[in-house]
Amino acid sequence: MASSFAGCKLHMRGKGSLVTCQQKIESYIRRNIGTNVVPAQAQTLPDDVSDKPAEYKSLLTVHAERQEQAKRSVLINLQHRITEKTFLNYLSKHGKINKYFFYESYGSYAAVEFDSRTSIASLFEEAVISKTNSELMVPFKSRMLSLNNLSAPNSSALSDKKLQPQNSIHINHLISRLSALKTIDQQITSLTEAYQLTEENIRLRFLVCSLVQDITATYFPECTVQLFGSSVNGFGKLGCDLDMRLDLDGISGKQKKRGNLSLEYVMKEVTSERTVTQHILSVIGECVEHFMPGSVGVQKILNARCPLLRFMHQPSGFQCDLTANNRVAVKSTELLYLYSELDPRVRHLVFAVRSWARAQGITSRVSGAWITNFSLTLMVLFFLQTRNPPIIPTLDHLKDLAGPSDQSVIEGQDCTFVSDVTKIPLQSNTETLECLLCGFFDFYSTFAFQKMAINIRKGTEQNKSDMSPLYIQNPFEPSLNVSKNVNTIQINHFVRLCQESVWMLQQGSDEPSATKPWGLANLLLPSGVGGIRKGRKQGQIFSKEMILSLLEGVQAPSKDETQRRKNVAHSVKNTT
Repeated sequence: MASSFAGCKLHMRGKGSLVTCQQKIESYIRRNIGTNVVPAQAQTLPDDVSDKPAEYKSLLTVHAERQEQAKRSVLINLQHRITEKTFLNYLSKHGKINKYFFYESYGSYAAVEFDSRTSIASLFEEAVISKTNSELMVPFKSRMLSLNNLSAPNSSALSDKKLQPQNSIHINHLISRLSALKTIDQQITSLTEAYQLTEENIRLRFLVCSLVQDITATYFPECTVQLFGSSVNGFGKLGCDLDMRLDLDGISGKQKKRGNLSLEYVMKEVTSERTVTQHILSVIGECVEHFMPGSVGVQKILNARCPLLRFMHQPSGFQCDLTANNRVAVKSTELLYLYSELDPRVRHLVFAVRSWARAQGITSRVSGAWITNFSLTLMVLFFLQTRNPPIIPTLDHLKDLAGPSDQSVIEGQDCTFVSDVTKIPLQSNTETLECLLCGFFDFYSTFAFQKMAINIRKGTEQNKSDMSPLYIQNPFEPSLNVSKNVNTIQINHFVRLCQESVWMLQQGSDEPSATKPWGLANLLLPSGVGGIRKGRKQGQIFSKEMILSLLEGVQAPSKDETQRRKNVAHSVKNTT
């Protein structure tokens, strides 16, 4: 049984910090707790937001609103220098503009939302299909347009202040920003604000998704393409991939009783729904590659466990993954979104742990034996379920609270849980973010990974069903281990870093320094945690193991890459 973090050490960081901490707790209790059990609201931790709680919206409601915004939006490539005033004057001729912003990605672009779809039709009436001498152009009408020849010769281009960033802040700049803050709670909150998806980035994601739907609708007019994963679950970081799902379940006629009139269609003989999905994605892949402006590097990864289409959308800078009928993943997204809305500390802790893991090489964008962000998120949720009192409920408890409209069975798996956050009672846990971060590291530094599995459905440790080094049960597919790819070296690496990180946080600092990283900023230094063991033989041996593990983790290397890895491994062996 993993030990719980017995107490949170309060460090004096400048005058009045202890008083400030007490005031934070009292304010938080007054605003959000009141009694031992309260209905969940869109809560906010004190010190960084207003006292008025935000109105809770279900993920389905958010989807519907964002999709409608996207359908009234266009993406415009700014070919030449242009002033903001000239830009607005021109587009306003086609209708009222609700929202617009500028950004850079392989050029300068503007995303514009009109008040009515009739404005889009007005733009199309004026737009012409470009002609070149070197190649034929496919006349596919997309809501991605180019704007030319509007600026006067002496006009000034858009300033950098007008260009909204679509990528996260550089780690060195983030560390400097965090080092200047006075408390670890402030550091964690600031990190979330720096990394989370902005309003503009969210709008751009839904717009790209809508553009993909325009393509798929040429074959399936009543289909929908919806976002899932990090883009909408509350834990998305600037720069994360764009996960989309092609939904064909809503096509009219499929659920009707057999009548005298039926639709004629060609059905090839197929062996399974998986085969149908592969055929559909293959056809759409051809369409995206040839007809969708700005889409490059199209890959048909059809033999994966979940077949998908992958491509880069250069105008937005997003790497896009399109799957079909991936219903369980959508329910997982809804569940994570619900947890992120229950208590603001959930999002803050997930962002802090993920950032720490990436800085220390625990996670990676490259496929291999690393722990994934999804696995880390489930580990954070499980830890929060084990607090005394629990900060978030178990999935089984959410199922017990579900009403008739919440019932959901997908491919034989029970995916039922309550969707109305106001029906979920929360207990009055008032631990600070610093306490929780320390507690997370302490909890997993002593967790019995050799014997026990992590299960957010029960909220308790369970005996593992196999010998995987890390076993995290899939919330909706209990027979699956979402962390089956992780090897023993990686989980040992994770445990060691947890031990060292909790030690570093407990040491504290008499005075924070804007020039010297401390607290969370210190944990984000690539050598900040691992540097504790520098010079020790044990640390040198571990470094060798880690490098060899990383080399083994990357899949399908080329011949040149294989030889390079052998040279690196040989060098490591000689130095140790």
